[in-house]
Amino acid sequence: MKLVSLPIRFGIATSGSLIAYFLILSLFGLHTNIFYSLFNGVITGFGIYEAIKYYRMELKDKFNYGRGFTAGVVCGFLATLLFTIFFALYATEINPDFLQKLSAQWFNEYKNFEGIVFFTVAIMGFATTLVLTLSFMQLFKTTKNSK
Repeated sequence: MKLVSLPIRFGIATSGSLIAYFLILSLFGLHTNIFYSLFNGVITGFGIYEAIKYYRMELKDKFNYGRGFTAGVVCGFLATLLFTIFFALYATEINPDFLQKLSAQWFNEYKNFEGIVFFTVAIMGFATTLVLTLSFMQLFKTTKNSK
């Protein structure tokens, strides 16, 4: 359990940052503009990078590519899962008009839109997690080349 506790803490912190960013956007009425969601990748990337970095510092010589990859994926997937749950609650319970405003701005038809939006949010988060974890592990992996 000790090996996954650090990525879990970073995943929770990353999801909190994503939720805070979304709520700040909603204060200014910018949460219906999907282009602001590009910054979610930056927030997620920072969380994954820090999780892998601190995980490497904690494990020292026991750190390898597989453990670092696992730490990044656990952090990113947990952050994505928690943010998607928040997003679904926000869109259905807190602000039921949100999806209608989003669909009016970006899509012509509102029919069956809820499931598609929640699925898209989750898939985008999972894909971002995989790509960023693979990228960051290129920085953190130990080289087998001789100097």
